[in-house]
Amino acid sequence: MTETSVILALVVLTALAFDFTNGFHDTANAMATSIATKALRPKTAVALSGVLNLVGAFLSVEVALTVTNAVVKIQDKSGAPKSELLADGGSGLLMIILAGLVGGIIWNLLTWLFGLPSSSSHALFGGLVGATVAGLGWAGVNWNGDGSKLDGVVGKVLLPAVISPVIAALVAALGTWVIFKITAGVAARFTDKGFRWGQIGSASLVSLAHGTNDAQKTMGVITLALIASGDWSDTENIPLWVKVSAALAIAAGTYLGGWRIIRTLGKGLTDINPPQGTAAQSGAAAVILASSHLGFALSTTHVATGSVLGSGLGRPGATVRWAVAGRMVAAWMITLPAAGLIGAGTWYVGDTVGGMAGALVVFTLLVLASGAMYLRSRTGRVDHENVNDDWDGTPGPAVTAPVPAVAAS
Repeated sequence: MTETSVILALVVLTALAFDFTNGFHDTANAMATSIATKALRPKTAVALSGVLNLVGAFLSVEVALTVTNAVVKIQDKSGAPKSELLADGGSGLLMIILAGLVGGIIWNLLTWLFGLPSSSSHALFGGLVGATVAGLGWAGVNWNGDGSKLDGVVGKVLLPAVISPVIAALVAALGTWVIFKITAGVAARFTDKGFRWGQIGSASLVSLAHGTNDAQKTMGVITLALIASGDWSDTENIPLWVKVSAALAIAAGTYLGGWRIIRTLGKGLTDINPPQGTAAQSGAAAVILASSHLGFALSTTHVATGSVLGSGLGRPGATVRWAVAGRMVAAWMITLPAAGLIGAGTWYVGDTVGGMAGALVVFTLLVLASGAMYLRSRTGRVDHENVNDDWDGTPGPAVTAPVPAVAAS
C-alpha cells in the first residue's frame, strides 16, 4: 500500500466514526420527548429512529459533494478538490480532512460525556475550520461567501445557531399554549393517548429528516477524500459503498442511543407531558422542513432543544430549569472554536510527525482519547433502564451517598 492509500483508509474509518457519533449524539433530537412521556419504550424509540435515519440517508445526496464549501475553501463548485491542494498526491488535503474529523469526534464525545446537546454539524465544521486555518491559513476559510446570499461560517453556522432555537421555541410555546387551551377540561387519560400517537409521528419525521441531512456530510467528506487520492473522479455521484457505509454508521449510532443526552433533553430542561411532547416535536419538524425548503441551514440539535424549551414556556405552571438551558447555550457557543482548536492541534501533530506516520499518530490519539471518555462514562452510567429517572441535576442517575455506620454505645 502507498502512503496516500494508508492515509485515505484512516480518513474513511475516521469519517465513519464521526458518522457513528453523529447518530448517537443526535438521537435525542427526535426521541427524547417520546421517551420522556413514555409514548415509546426507550429501546423501541432508538430502534425506530435508527431505521428512519437509515432510510433517510438514501433519500437525498444533492449537497453531499459540496458540503464543506459552506465553511472552507478546499473544493471548487463541482465538488472537486482545488488543484493546488493535490501537489503532494493529495496527502496534505487528506491530513486536513483527518484532523477536522478528529476535532468533530472529540467534541461530540466530550459533550456526550457531560450530557450536553450540541450540534454535530457545527463540531464537524469547527474541526474543519481549525484544521484548514492550521494547514492553509485564515484565507482558507469561507467566512462570508461572496455576499450574494447567506453563506460561509457567518451565514451557514453562526446566524442559524442564534436564530433557529429562538424561532423553534416560539413555535413550540405557541403550539403548547394552543393545545392546552383547546383541551382544557378534557380528562388527561383521553388526551394523553392521542398526543402520544402524535409524538410518534412527529418524532419519526424528525428522524427521517436527520438521516437525510446529516448522513450526507459523511458521504461528502469520504468522496472528497477519494477524489483527492485519485480513487474516484466523478463529481456528480457518490460511490454506492460510501452511501451504504455512511447510512449504516449513522443508523448504528442512532440505535446505540446516546442516553446521556436523551436524559438531559427529555428530563433536564422541563418535565414533559404528551401534549407538550407533541407540540415540541411538531414545532421542530415544521422549522426543519421550512428551513430546508428555503435553503436555510440550521442545526437539528438547536431546533429540538429550542422546541423543548418552548413547550415548557407555553405550558401553564410548567417549570423550566434555566441552569440546564444555560449550560446548553454555553456548549453551543464554544462548539465551533473548541472543535476548531482540537482540529488545529491535531493537524500540527500530524504535520510535525509527517506523512503516513503522522496520520497513524493522529488516529492513535483519537482512539486513546475516545477510549478514555468511554471509560469515564461508565461512572454514573445512563441507559434505557434509568434514562427516565427523576432529574437530579446530572446527566447520570441519582447517586445516594452511603449512610455511615454508627458504633454501638
